[in-house]
Amino acid sequence: MFEELQKNADRFRRFADTYDETRPKMPSYPAEIAERWLGHKPHTVVDLGCGTGLSLLVWQGRAQRIIGVDPSEDMLNCARAKNLQDTTLIRGFAHETGLPKAYADVVICSQSFHWMDPQATLREAGRILKPGGIFATVDCDWPPVCDWRVEKAYLKLRQREQELEAELPDIRNTFVRFPKEHHLQNIQQSGQFQYTREIVFANREEATSRRICGLMLSQGGIQTILRMYPQKIEADMKQFYDTVFRVYGHTSFQMDFCYRMRLGVK
Repeated sequence: MFEELQKNADRFRRFADTYDETRPKMPSYPAEIAERWLGHKPHTVVDLGCGTGLSLLVWQGRAQRIIGVDPSEDMLNCARAKNLQDTTLIRGFAHETGLPKAYADVVICSQSFHWMDPQATLREAGRILKPGGIFATVDCDWPPVCDWRVEKAYLKLRQREQELEAELPDIRNTFVRFPKEHHLQNIQQSGQFQYTREIVFANREEATSRRICGLMLSQGGIQTILRMYPQKIEADMKQFYDTVFRVYGHTSFQMDFCYRMRLGVK
């Protein structure tokens, strides 16, 4: 299992800055729900797959102790540069954090659980959670809600990415992905939680054409193809960029990220 998961960690090398500049920060809503379900502010939060630290920002001032775990040194270096308060960063995998039993009030995976072995990760989450603690996955749907022409172009390029992954074995073998649509079922079937549910919500952010293009470049599959077979996707990338700038030019606008939050109570 380690070799398969290491592929996923390696998938996020070389573009941490692009990821950090363009991806959304975690909205406050998941933290508010966790606090509501706990009945108090969490003392300790563990963020599995914390990446560049975007998902850690929301816990600043909301928890006394914040632990970020991620296997990618590139991503962690970006998180370290944020100098987050009350935060410890650990390089490691979600299924073997090395943290004490019954340690955390909240264990959360933001845009990351689909890169983890679900059974092993949920066992580890159950081990390190306190009784009554909250486990949550938070994922946004792609693309963000903006102009329909841009959304259509985004989906077309992502479809091309998937076609190349299926066509080229050396691309296909660079990752293992666990479907997001199975998250809630996996949580329910883990035997770790007394109550589970899914919550959907949206969050609005400011955007530019450059950011929309950067969101595409923040996708690990696109980065892998550009690194290994750039000639197979460069024309498609240019078509996407042209559409974005034709629609939005150099203006600022708003876009909505739609989220699915799957939760379990220990």
